Order: sequence, then structure tokens, then C-alpha cells
Amino acid sequence: MPIFVQVIHPDAATDVKPHTTGKIADMFRTSNQRSMAVWSAVFVLSQANIVRLLGPVGPRVLEVQTAFSARRYREVLAKMDGAETARFRSHYYPDFVHPAIYAVALRAAGRRLGERTPLSPTVRKALAAAPVLSAAGDYVENIAGLYLLDHRDNITDRTVRITTAVSISKWVLALGTLGYLSQGFVRVWVAQWPGGRRNRVEEY
Repeated sequence: MPIFVQVIHPDAATDVKPHTTGKIADMFRTSNQRSMAVWSAVFVLSQANIVRLLGPVGPRVLEVQTAFSARRYREVLAKMDGAETARFRSHYYPDFVHPAIYAVALRAAGRRLGERTPLSPTVRKALAAAPVLSAAGDYVENIAGLYLLDHRDNITDRTVRITTAVSISKWVLALGTLGYLSQGFVRVWVAQWPGGRRNRVEEY
């Protein structure tokens, strides 16, 4: 019974603190940990800036990316007045930097996951390649979107279907990578914390 008294006694908080602070420090122990943390923060700031620039026309982005036909594409653009079109246009410029940011963040997270759990060479290569391919698709999408915004006579079914296919592929690659990384880190954390609790009890 002395073990349990020591664990739940209020004074025990001072005993647990070194373990807690140690784990926080360990989070940023490797270069991949630091890189993942920094680039994830940069991604959040970049995404927030794009959302701010778009404001109420944000939904038009997804509508354009999933248009599938020239008629639908033109309908989406026609929904916006001059001020809204200017807002829509403004998001493209920071969006030429944004793909590189999320690609670096995802690749850093992939390397970090590889430090925490065994990954096959195929999975490692996929986690390294998918963010780059997604970012490349994002650049194609941005160039096409900015061009078609000013050259609406060139909006054709073929062009729209190609850009839509690129957009969907980009999302599949990015979200697929994020999903795999998320479940991987969750498994690592679930396996880690019960052992950590047992270790703290054993020390008493």
C-alpha cells in the first residue's frame, strides 16, 4: 500500500514533475522533432493567412476544385462580384508558398515517425514522395486557376476535368499521408504512456 499512498498524495506532484518536464524536453530532442514542430507551426500560420484572405469566398475554392465541367466552373466564378473576385485572386499568391510548407512539414513528420516505430523501405519512400507529389499538384492547380480566372474563354470541359483530377489527387495524397502519420503517432503514444506510468510506479 505505500506505493499507492505515494502516488496519490498531493506532495507527490513535486515527484512527478521531473518526469513530466523530462518528457516535454524529449519531444524536441532530435532534429526531426524540431523540424516537424517548426514547420507544422508555419503551416498553421500560412493556412490561417489564406483563410483570412479568402474570407467569405472560401467555399468557392472547393467548388472550383471539384467543378468537373466548364459550365460549372464558370458558374462558380460568376457567383463572385468584383470585390469577391479580388479576394479570390489574392489567395493564390501565398498559395504558391503554402504547398512547399506542408510538403516539408509532412516529410519531417514522416522521418520522425520512422524514428519512433519501424517502417518498411516502401512506406518510408511513400511518406517522402507523397507530400512532394501533392505539392506539385497544388502548383499546377494554382497556375491553372489563376490563368483561367483571367482567361475565361479558355475554360473548357477538358481543361476543367484535368485540373479537377489534379486537385483531387493532391487532396488524396496530402490527406492520405496525414492520416497515415496520425494513426502511426497515436499508436506510438498509446504504447508509450502505459509503460511510462508503470515505470513511475516501479520507481517508488
